[in-house]
Amino acid sequence: MAVEGSAGDLLKVVTLLGAAVVAVPLFKRIGLGSVLGYLAAGLAIGPFGMGLISDPATILHTAELGVVMYLFVIGLEMQPSHLWSLRKAIFGLGSLQVVVCGLLLTGVGLAFGFPLGVSFVSAMGFVLTSTAVVMQLLGERGDMAQPRGQKIVAILLFEDLLIVPLLAVVAFMAPPDIGGPVAATSSRWGAIGLGLGSLVALVAAGVWLLNPLFRILANAKAREVMTAAALLVVLGAALLMQVGGLSMAMGAFLAGVLLSESTFRHQLEADIEPFRGLLLGLFFLSVGMSLDLAAVASNWPLIVAGVVAMMVVKALCIYMVARLARSSHADALDRAVLMAQGGEFAFVLFAAALGAKVIDPVVNANMTAIVVLSMALTPLVVLVHRRFSAQDAGVSMDGIETVADRAASVLVIGFGRFGQIASQGVIARGASITIIDNNVQMIRDAEAYGFKVYYGDGCRADVLHAAGAHAAQAILVCLDNKEAATRIAELARTEFPHAELLVRAFDREHVLELRKADVSYLVRETFESAMAMGRQAVLTLGAAEEEADEVMEHLRRRDAERMDLEAAGGLFAGRQLVLGNQVKKQQAQAQDAQAPA
Repeated sequence: MAVEGSAGDLLKVVTLLGAAVVAVPLFKRIGLGSVLGYLAAGLAIGPFGMGLISDPATILHTAELGVVMYLFVIGLEMQPSHLWSLRKAIFGLGSLQVVVCGLLLTGVGLAFGFPLGVSFVSAMGFVLTSTAVVMQLLGERGDMAQPRGQKIVAILLFEDLLIVPLLAVVAFMAPPDIGGPVAATSSRWGAIGLGLGSLVALVAAGVWLLNPLFRILANAKAREVMTAAALLVVLGAALLMQVGGLSMAMGAFLAGVLLSESTFRHQLEADIEPFRGLLLGLFFLSVGMSLDLAAVASNWPLIVAGVVAMMVVKALCIYMVARLARSSHADALDRAVLMAQGGEFAFVLFAAALGAKVIDPVVNANMTAIVVLSMALTPLVVLVHRRFSAQDAGVSMDGIETVADRAASVLVIGFGRFGQIASQGVIARGASITIIDNNVQMIRDAEAYGFKVYYGDGCRADVLHAAGAHAAQAILVCLDNKEAATRIAELARTEFPHAELLVRAFDREHVLELRKADVSYLVRETFESAMAMGRQAVLTLGAAEEEADEVMEHLRRRDAERMDLEAAGGLFAGRQLVLGNQVKKQQAQAQDAQAPA
């Protein structure tokens, strides 16, 4: 009997994996993306398709761990200082978008003839965007580290936080016969205390326990134990937040942030990646299985109208808020298309509202179908938007070759003005070279001058491997985006320690960041040209060649000493070494600058 039960469970696993293996490559091959492939596979094998899987709710609950792990990986990329720089986007932009969308979507529910309470719950469930869908789509196109991607991530984080107060509001809305406001009032302070206690415990563990733990495990040199520890951190943080009544995904994100400055973060990301990808795919499969085709068939006019109305209204709200926040038309439209769907937290909210008798089972089934359909339609809408926006912008990938299976002694990442000049020396010496960039127009322009530039985002480890970083003696990072340059430097130093890493720095602050990544050589993008002009100015004033060289060499030593002081004490630690033009200091500093080496 036990064998029969085990065989039945194994059959479910084989069915899930088989559906994914068949559907996802097929959908990606025809250009529809992996998310839609998972959703379609889930619909096909689920209880409302062929009926091969009869309990999608259980699988969905397990598969939510994929979203949890995705948020942990995102947290690893969010250092506390960077997260603090996003505070306006998280709380300002996030709250504005939620409030405006919530009000207008509640109006949509009222226009359909539903009571205010039902309209509000339905609207707020749809306001909570699908973190899983949006993160997957951002990751597939490499926008996670870009400024517009970072704003979207910030809004998603705020929406994840919002589920807690929304559940409290639903409890207040419950009819008096099942507790209602009295029960909610008596328990809310205890819930708040438990949630705050969970947060404090997680932060304390992250500050005082996690890094020492991983140092001990790293010294033990047991790779499988490091993987187990990574899973323990993710699942433990998720469990702690769940016990505190908060979002599991938020707990995993905070754990990632607390480890973001650890030397082990790239190792942790590599350990989590296989589990994250598999469980996230399982999540999309279970969402597809949850689509009740019978409910859609019996109420299709209402459901179709609801999907169209709520997606259009939410998209317009998001676009309007983005434009008010001074985003460009392209970025605002992109955000509206990506986020115009309901998400996985809507299922939690609707279940709570159903249990509190705020909504009835029919409304719950209809709204669940609307949310699932909106999640399924989003990849299609994104695909259409991408094609039309590319046509409008005159951008085409025709003739552009994506980097794959390259191997050369030098890899150049970024081929703007700086990269073009920096590449000339190794080309003149006859070295083999691979060049990648993600600017399509620049790639076309470079071809006219005899350069073969491949399309690729250097912030992604798989792209660097495809570009041949594993075989390169030198990696030149020549980007003008300092965040991306830092990310690539950290990634390359961890993944390809054998290669000499030469990086273009944006400014002094960027130099200090790159020093932490242990780059082999770095240069500030304006330093050498400014020093050359300064030397010429000294010569113009009548100095001899030797005197000009001595002055500039002395200034180089002062700059290097200043950089060391700034690395130890902050950006202003070495300011006394800057030669100023104040009258009181002018003579002393000038004499110091002219002193012999």
